[in-house]
Amino acid sequence: MTAEAMVTSPFEAFEASATDGDRPLRIALLTYKGNPFCGGQGVYVRHLSRELVKLGHSVEVIGAQPYPVLDTGATLTELPSLDLYRSPDPFRTPKRDEYRDWIDALEVATMWTGGFPEPLTFSLRARRHLQARAGEFDVIHDNQTLGYGLLGDLGAPLVTTIHHPITVDRKLDLAAAKDRKKRASVRRWYAFTRMQGRVARRLPSVLTVSGSSRQEIAEHLGVRDDRIHVVHIGADTDLWSPDPSVAEVPGRIVTTSSADVPLKGLVHLVEALAKLRTEQPDAHLVVVGKRAESGPVARAIEKYDLQDAVRFVKGITDAELVDLVRSAQVACVPSLYEGFSLPAAEAMATGTPLVATTGGAIPEVAGPDGETCLAVPPGDAGALAAALGRMLGDAGLRARLGAAGRQRVLARFTWAKAAEGTVAHYRAAIARTAARTR
Repeated sequence: MTAEAMVTSPFEAFEASATDGDRPLRIALLTYKGNPFCGGQGVYVRHLSRELVKLGHSVEVIGAQPYPVLDTGATLTELPSLDLYRSPDPFRTPKRDEYRDWIDALEVATMWTGGFPEPLTFSLRARRHLQARAGEFDVIHDNQTLGYGLLGDLGAPLVTTIHHPITVDRKLDLAAAKDRKKRASVRRWYAFTRMQGRVARRLPSVLTVSGSSRQEIAEHLGVRDDRIHVVHIGADTDLWSPDPSVAEVPGRIVTTSSADVPLKGLVHLVEALAKLRTEQPDAHLVVVGKRAESGPVARAIEKYDLQDAVRFVKGITDAELVDLVRSAQVACVPSLYEGFSLPAAEAMATGTPLVATTGGAIPEVAGPDGETCLAVPPGDAGALAAALGRMLGDAGLRARLGAAGRQRVLARFTWAKAAEGTVAHYRAAIARTAARTR
């Protein structure tokens, strides 16, 4: 084991059979960002690792800051970066005694020049770590790092998940940039996407979470369509479930937005709320995420005098988050694009009726307009306001769509099904590798 890694619990031996009747697998699950409270990748690692353990496999998550929070069964190995973007001092310059090697120097130099280094530098640290432990794992699963360090022999077959191409984020951020200087900054920040495309094209097999993401990966990254396989993810339907004892708050709309970026469409929801309150003054919004002190959302809240109608919450427990969604009359996903949309699946699983855009894979999750949700075009504040108003004003519609949404998630989008599908691709990767070495 490399000196920089710290294992928080032992990687124990095991002998029992997996639930599919084959031998259990020793899985290394890589994540360069793993906090389940700051984005979909951390949620993916937490819930997939738990369900893989339930299937009888041994899972070691190898991750950098912010470290993942794992449920009982999976182990965590910390592979630390310099944590250059941590709160409360993002874009910090490390002290001299923090530097350990040339990878640290590369990380800082890339940050100083306006780039985002973590996918590359994590992949280089992970390569060194995995090669030192060759033979300990049956399969290595990369969670969208797509760094150069993960090419070549790592000591076990590699399976990679791409939730959606980050080139989609890049395109939307460039479209929102107001001047040449900002566009240059956006291009430099997203320079790592060129690396991710080159790496993706060299992979024999890629997993993704939706049919929409599959198309985007083929178009944006140039991966052959026959190498891309969809394994839907989903909600923890035991946690995210209806509870009639939680009181419904009149006029409450809940959304999740981890960052004030164009992709999430929060500014359009704020504009929709302003329109909606002219007819339904008790309508208000609770945003699960950090309040931005400046930017388009902050400006819109001030412009429309919504300071008392928009509340941001963060740092709450899973149980508190679920109860918050249960208390809403409407859950909303206003994103311009999503590779899957866990917030949609989770809200539907509680029986809370959903208003969502048709951006990216959201319709694949939310289902048909008028059957399991109300669907509107992305970026259309007027349509969003109309759908929210219709939902708030019709208790029967809310009950019907909420119940139908719950049934859709139970049938299609659970973490147990995601783990079973993922294991099938692990075994296929192992078989391909074995066939090449015969």
